[in-house]
Amino acid sequence: MILLNYAHPLTPDHLAHIEALTGAAIAQVIELNSQIDPHRPLAPQVVAMADAAGLTPIQWQTESLLINLPSLNFSAACLLAELHGRMGYFPPALRLRPVKDAIPPRFEVAEVMNLQAVREEARGRRG
Repeated sequence: MILLNYAHPLTPDHLAHIEALTGAAIAQVIELNSQIDPHRPLAPQVVAMADAAGLTPIQWQTESLLINLPSLNFSAACLLAELHGRMGYFPPALRLRPVKDAIPPRFEVAEVMNLQAVREEARGRRG
């Protein structure tokens, strides 16, 4: 699996926990910058974020990918739309949470969210 990390660096403990949750080895972690210029349109900046991963169109559609989304909510939303277009489905995404009472503050992997399954379940609630 290839992990596209658009957020803070992940530790070896994080990676081991992700592998345990997914049952898949992480073959590669691609660290990607998610900083944006708030005075420029967002969509072209997000296209550049996705392009920075260096994946081919075939890789976007065939590789096992896991995404650690940018922390900025509108960047994450726009990136999900861009990735869905490239991949044909919503990628699984990490959710991190603060470790209770940790000093200094640190984060742990809470879950791997299957966003495609969330989407498919939501279709049943269209009414």
